[in-house]
Amino acid sequence: MATPQATNDSSQPSQTKTVRVVIKGRVQGVFYRNWTIENATQLGLKGWVRNRRDGSVEALFSGSPDSVQDMEQRCRRGPPAAMVTGLQVFPSNDDPGTRFERKPTV
Repeated sequence: MATPQATNDSSQPSQTKTVRVVIKGRVQGVFYRNWTIENATQLGLKGWVRNRRDGSVEALFSGSPDSVQDMEQRCRRGPPAAMVTGLQVFPSNDDPGTRFERKPTV
């Protein structure tokens, strides 16, 4: 007798978490945005990443809570040439769009 166990597990992953993050340190000119796009796409996240004129990088991540949390942890390290000195995370209701993309500098 087969019991549909997947139905019990599918209620939790249907939640979506969206956060805006600001990454500070040596994060521009070190492949950080491309690295973010690769990692976010790998995790199935939607949203965007962009440089800011103050030298930081800003991103919006939206997806399953576990994937968003994983991406937050990855951003604390960044790509090999980066030196992250700070990461701020803010809950967000912004529309993440349909994929993960690079936005122009603000």
